[in-house]
Formats: sequence, C-alpha cells, structure tokens
Amino acid sequence: MPGGHDEPGTEAVTARGEPAPVVPAVRPLNPRVAALGGGHGLFASLSALRRVTRQLTAIVTVADDGGSSGMLRRDFGVLPPGDLRMALAALCGDDAWGTTWSRVVQHRFTRGSGLGGHAVGNVLIVALWELLGDTVQGLDWVGRLLGAHGRVLPMASVPLDLAAEVVGADPARPGQLSIVRGQAACAATTGRVRSISLHPANPPACPEAVAAILDADWVVLGPGSWFTSVLPHLLVPELANALISTRARRLVALNLVPQPGETGGFSPHTHLEVLADHAPELTVDVVLADRGAAGGATAQLEKAAGLLGGRLVLADLAMRDGSPRHDPRQLAGAFAEIFEGE
Repeated sequence: MPGGHDEPGTEAVTARGEPAPVVPAVRPLNPRVAALGGGHGLFASLSALRRVTRQLTAIVTVADDGGSSGMLRRDFGVLPPGDLRMALAALCGDDAWGTTWSRVVQHRFTRGSGLGGHAVGNVLIVALWELLGDTVQGLDWVGRLLGAHGRVLPMASVPLDLAAEVVGADPARPGQLSIVRGQAACAATTGRVRSISLHPANPPACPEAVAAILDADWVVLGPGSWFTSVLPHLLVPELANALISTRARRLVALNLVPQPGETGGFSPHTHLEVLADHAPELTVDVVLADRGAAGGATAQLEKAAGLLGGRLVLADLAMRDGSPRHDPRQLAGAFAEIFEGE
C-alpha cells in the first residue's frame, strides 16, 4: 500500500516473503506525578522528575518567614514566594530559554535599600498575585512565561507558621525541651527537633493540590529539610487525607546527609521513623536512598521501609564531585526505573 501500511486483515512480511516479527507498540512513560516538599530538596526532585514526565505538579510548603520571602509575606500579606519560585526555576528546561529564565528568577539583588536581598522571581510572583488576585493563577502565569515543564501549587491557601519541639535549643541546658517558633529559626536550631506543628493548626489546603494528589499515579515525598519542608505537608488535614486515600503509589526519597541542627545525628532510618510518628496512617510503596548514604545501615533502613509498607531501593544518586547534592540525571534514572517497574 502507498505509505507502507498493511491492509487490514493481511499479515506483514519481510522482503524474503517471511512473516515479519511482531513489534509491540511502545507507549512513552509519562505518569502523573505530584512532588511534595520545599527549598533545595524539592528543587532536586523536580529537576529530576521533569526529565521523566510532563505531567508533573509540585506542591510546595508555605511557612517560610525569613529573608526576602519573610519580608514580602509581612509587607503584602501574601504566601511566602521563595520556595514556590525555586520550584518554578527547577521546572525550567535545559534549552536557552529555560536556563536563562531560571537564572533570572533566581537572581538576587545585592545592592540598594529597597530591592537589596530580594530575588527577582519573588517580586514577579507577588506582582502577579496583586494584579490577578488569584494565587494559583499567578503561579500558572509565571510557569507559562518560564516554559515550566509542570505546575507549581502551594500546599495551603494561607501563610503558615511553624513551631518545633526542640531538645537542647539552649546549649547551656542540653536536656531541656523548648518551643522554637518560625521556619527560619527551626531550620537553624542547634538542638534536636522532636516534632513540629503548624499555626493555624488546621489550615485550608489548596484545592488544586488536593486534586493533584488524588489524580496522581505517583506521589513523591522528599528529599529536603525533613521537619521544615517535608513533614509540614502531613499536618495539613486535607492534604494528609488525600495522601492516605489516594490510589497513587507513594515514594519517599531520602536525603544524602543529615541537615546540621534540624536532623543532625539522624540515621537514614530515623527519618522514616519520624515520618511514621507524624503520619501513623500513611503507608509508602518505595523508599529511595543513596547507596553511599545508607552505608552499613541498610538492614535497619530496609526494616524501617517495611514497617511503612514499602520496599527499599538503593541507587547511586550523589554528584560525583563529592558534594552532598543529588545528581538530577542519576535521580531521574532511579525515578524512571521505579515508575517503570511498579
């Protein structure tokens, strides 16, 4: 037939008249993925996940009260834009347009009494929020400008405040339990964080974020600052209920190293135990960890993953320069292999 197509009901043959081998149709892997977190950890997972799927939604913590985000939050009464900006930058492509816009929105002014300390993307996001009067619509417009390979949503509809129970926040009283307030203070504490809470205690979730979790094929938690970027999502009731009830498979990606102060001294399996403490009903399907970070604690990590209902996957995920950063291509390969194999 013209165009090389076989007629219906006929069998394809080779040039020698033999039946041609049947080649199964290959469907591109393109799962619906919701990635939860904030800051540099979410940046790492999104930089990897955008290489795996085009159906990607980032659900971002909104409790930051420091730096540029804290100033804009206080001055304009808006959600802190910093972690949302970082997520959008992570979703930019590797072409000239994507890399340029990623650098622009991440650029931070270092001079001037007015703009000094502010990131360009933070100001752009707040400007769109003021003009449009809609948080989600404003983020979608920034995503369109950047050519983002995915969508960015806040985890809650209102700004949140974080409080942590910390042992030894005062070095002079190493055994004393105290409350540290504010995300910036919690992240910088020199004590050992035991648990966190949000204020208001039952914040309204972003409806689009809830829908993304319920509609997902996979939900990814982590990596990132465990107490200030990952666990807060589990304290928003509607998000927590969605995470528990979704038919999506759940993956927890662990950090390469403990975060000084916030999780100093934590083993990889301790992160999972803290996760279980904050969300006892949550089960997971896969725990992804760096082979080197797991070290000699693989057996304990495997046991902790099993107690959450999941299996442990080890892979080489770190940058080869020795820095404690995820290699986006290595991480993307691990995600793709897991998504394909489940």
